[in-house]
Amino acid sequence: MADPPTPPAVQSRSVSPRKTRLSLVWIVPIIAAIAGIWITATRILGEGPKIELEFKTADGLEAGKTKIQFNGVEVGTITTVRLSQDHQRVIAMAQMAPKTEDFLVEDTHFWVVRPRVSGASVTGLSTLISGAYVGMEIGSSKKSRRSFVGLETEPIVTTDVPGRYFVLKAHDLGSLDRGTPLYFRRLQVGQVVSYDLDEGGKSLTIKVFVKAPYDQYVNPDTRFWEASGIDLSLSASGLDVQTQSILSILVGGIAFETPASDPVLPPADANTTFQLFDNRAAAFMPAARNPQDFVLVFKESVRGLEPGAPVEFRGIRLGQVVDVTAQVDAKTFEFSSPVTVRLEAERLGLQVRDLPPGADLPALRRQLIDSLVAHGVRAQLRSGNLLTGSLFVTFDFFPDAPKTQIDWSQHPVRLPTVPGQFEGLEQRVNSIVKKLDSVDFKGISDDLQKAIEDLDKTLVSARDTLDSADRLVQPDSELGVELGATLQEVSRAARSLRVLTDYLERHPESLIRGKEGGPK
Repeated sequence: MADPPTPPAVQSRSVSPRKTRLSLVWIVPIIAAIAGIWITATRILGEGPKIELEFKTADGLEAGKTKIQFNGVEVGTITTVRLSQDHQRVIAMAQMAPKTEDFLVEDTHFWVVRPRVSGASVTGLSTLISGAYVGMEIGSSKKSRRSFVGLETEPIVTTDVPGRYFVLKAHDLGSLDRGTPLYFRRLQVGQVVSYDLDEGGKSLTIKVFVKAPYDQYVNPDTRFWEASGIDLSLSASGLDVQTQSILSILVGGIAFETPASDPVLPPADANTTFQLFDNRAAAFMPAARNPQDFVLVFKESVRGLEPGAPVEFRGIRLGQVVDVTAQVDAKTFEFSSPVTVRLEAERLGLQVRDLPPGADLPALRRQLIDSLVAHGVRAQLRSGNLLTGSLFVTFDFFPDAPKTQIDWSQHPVRLPTVPGQFEGLEQRVNSIVKKLDSVDFKGISDDLQKAIEDLDKTLVSARDTLDSADRLVQPDSELGVELGATLQEVSRAARSLRVLTDYLERHPESLIRGKEGGPK
C-alpha cells in the first residue's frame, strides 16, 4: 500500500517588534514632579524642628522678624504669635534651624531679651538699636521637648558657670535685688539670683550663687550679712568706716565669712539654708545658750528705747530688750513702764566649773544675782546716741541706792532700777531750785545797797584826798618851790661827788699824798 502524501511544511517569517512612541508632552510634567518631590524632600529634611513658646506678654515679639539667639548665633525665628485659649498668655510658634534637635530638652530655657536694669546688672542695651530677640539657654537633660514656658526675666547665672546655689533667710529685703553682688573678703564672688516672700509674709527666701572656687569656703558655720551702704562706728580708737566697695554703696551687697574652726568643717552642700544678718557684728554675736527673761520697771520716760536695744553690765553685753509696755497703778494712778529684757545669766560674771554631781546651777545663779543686788547693782537707762536719742539699759553699782531684795516667786522676775542720768540730773536741778527759793534775796539786796552807799562815801573821801595832793604838787605852790630848790642842791652835790670820783680814779695816790700843789 502506498504511503500518503506528506503535507507541505509551514514556512516561518520574522516579525519586527512594535515601536511605542512617547510624546514630549509627558516628559515635562514628569520632570517637574520629580523636581518638586526632590525639593520638598530636601526642604523637609533640611528644616529644623518647630517649637511652641509660651510667654506672659507679646512685648518685643513679631512674627517673621523676631529671632532666637544662642550665644549671639541665630538658631530660629518666631513664625506666628497668638493668644492662648484663656486669653491670659501668648503662644509663639518658632521655626528652629537645622541640627538643633539636641538643644530642645526639658531644662532648656527661653526668654525675651529687652533693655533691663536690675541691681548691679544692665542687660539688653543692644536691643535699643536691633530690637528685642528671644534668648536661649541649653539644658543638660537627655529628654527631648518641643513646648516651653518662657522665663519672665533673663537668668542671672547660666548653667555653664561652675559654682553652687545657697539659700538665705531674711526678715526684709532691704536694698537687695536680683544681681546684687556677693562678697568674700571684698572680692565679688557671686550674686543674688532670686528672692521670694515666704508663706505667711513674715520672712523672705533669697537665693544666691557663689562661683567656683569660692564656693568651697562656704561651710555650715559660714555667716552671711548685709554689706549695703557705709558702716560707721565711733569708738575710743576713733572713727571706723567699713564698706565692701563703691558698688555696694550704690546698689547694696551681701558679704560672708567663715570663722576658723578646729577641725575644719567640710564645704556646705548646695541649697543649704543660712540666716542673713543685718551687719557683721550681729552675724558673729555668740548665740544665747540659756537666756532668761527679767522685768525692769522705770518711772521715767522710755522714749528712744526700742526692742533689740542692748543690755549691758559695765560695757559687757548681757542681752537685749524684748518688749516695752506701759502700766498705771489703780490705787495711786502712778504711771510706769515695764521693760522686758532677755539676759544670759552665764554672762553675769560667774563661770561655773567642776560642779559636783547634783549641784543646783539655777540656785547658784540666783545666789549670784542676790549678791550683786545687795552690793548696789541696779538697772538704769542711758543715752546710746545723742543725735538719735536712742536709749539702752545698763547695770552698774550704785552704793547709795536703797536696799532691796528680789522676789524669785514672780514670773518673770523683777530686778531693781534707779533713775536714769537725765532723770537724776533733773532731780538735782529741782533740789537746787528749791534751795534758791528759800534764800532771802530781799535781805541780801538791802545789805548790798547799804554796802554800796558806804563804798560811795569812801570814794568821795578818797577823791578829796587826791585833790589835796594834787594842789600840793602844783608848780606855783610853796611846796613845789621848796621841792625844786632841794632838787637843785641835790643835783649840785651829785656833780661834785662825780668830779671827786673821777679825780680819785685818775690819781688814787692822792688819798695818801694829798692833792698836788696843796698842803701836805
